[in-house]
Amino acid sequence: MKALVVMPTYNEKDNLPRIVPEVLAQDERLSVLVVDDNSPDGTGQMADQMAGENPRIHVLHRPGKQGLGKAYLAGFEWALARDYDRILEMDADFSHNPRYLAPILAASEETDLVLGSRYISGVNVINWPMSRLLLSYFANVYARVLTGMAVRDLTGGFKCFRRQVLASQDLQAIHSNGYAFQIEMSFRAFRRGFTIKEIPIVFVDREHGQSKMSKAIVREAIWMVPKLRLMALFGRLG
Repeated sequence: MKALVVMPTYNEKDNLPRIVPEVLAQDERLSVLVVDDNSPDGTGQMADQMAGENPRIHVLHRPGKQGLGKAYLAGFEWALARDYDRILEMDADFSHNPRYLAPILAASEETDLVLGSRYISGVNVINWPMSRLLLSYFANVYARVLTGMAVRDLTGGFKCFRRQVLASQDLQAIHSNGYAFQIEMSFRAFRRGFTIKEIPIVFVDREHGQSKMSKAIVREAIWMVPKLRLMALFGRLG
């Protein structure tokens, strides 16, 4: 089995040289694709240097900051073109602990889409202000009710797709970012009948760098969820 961790970056120079080795240490089948949006702090150049020293590290450069969803889609297309069996999403800021990669990969042996869930066994989030935590929690309640999915954490970005899940999608038809992107990818898999399993993780807010959260990301999620439900009802999800 070949597995690829797609890791978008923008100004993650402090985190990248620490997290990539930890990811690779979890399983010898894992490789990493850094998708860098022309970070002004030199993250892309650092990624190139690391890739030159380790054949399990790859880099995809994009001309500028275009959003998290588009970075993941570019990474998915790169992975599909190279016959990876498992394609994972993961943040570069240690909010997703690499130690969860082993159980996520193990779960993917029996499940099409594995979600690292902050809310499947209580609320497992550390160092978020209460306002951010409440926003995330109730965004998931909102998404769960409107989509009809029995998933506790639809907005999380720690995932593992079996190849066939992504290969079945028209990736060019996906335009959402942020929270909405994560919801849309899981909803499209759900509507196609793929199996989904959540495994518990503890999410720890970043220690270095700045959060990419914005009001625009929240607004997009609010209107995108009912739009997805209507698209499904009218057979327009592809």
